[in-house]
Amino acid sequence: MVIKVFLASSSGSTAIKKKQQDVVGFLEALKVEYTELDIACNEKNRMWMRENVPSEKKPSNGIPLPPQIFNEDSYCGDYDTFFDAKEDNSVYAFLGLPPPPGSKVESLLFSPHNKEIPEEERNGDAHTEEEEEQEGEGGEVEEGDAAVDEAMERDAVEDETPAEEDEVVEGADEVTEGTVIGT
Repeated sequence: MVIKVFLASSSGSTAIKKKQQDVVGFLEALKVEYTELDIACNEKNRMWMRENVPSEKKPSNGIPLPPQIFNEDSYCGDYDTFFDAKEDNSVYAFLGLPPPPGSKVESLLFSPHNKEIPEEERNGDAHTEEEEEQEGEGGEVEEGDAAVDEAMERDAVEDETPAEEDEVVEGADEVTEGTVIGT
């Protein structure tokens, strides 16, 4: 599988140049094999790219701008979708490539213990409705948990209080030192 990156070697747009450099630089950093296909100097490349970008992905004027990324003949996306995949750490999936052996992505995807993780847990909301109902039925809260919560609240209040008191005391010292008594 060869990744094809359609670029314009002589683009007058600095935004397009930066996007092209970002894609190519990131692919090089990941050591992904790719081929650069210039649409500025090669009419066949330009026509092939324009014909193979899906119509729903084309801009309103109908002419897709570089960089455009393909895996062989399969369209992967443009710079914006590449950037989103990069931000989500899903570039290999975006490119239609398996993650490299030994990578974190590979160990997460192909772990024998890997199960589908519910969305609530992925978002950090590990409580289920059933757990919340059980807590609410008896109205029981474990003493250890309540004590920990109270201690954390006290610590938070204590952390704020000394700073305020110090400011007040310092201000009071300045006033009393400069005050003349018995004039």
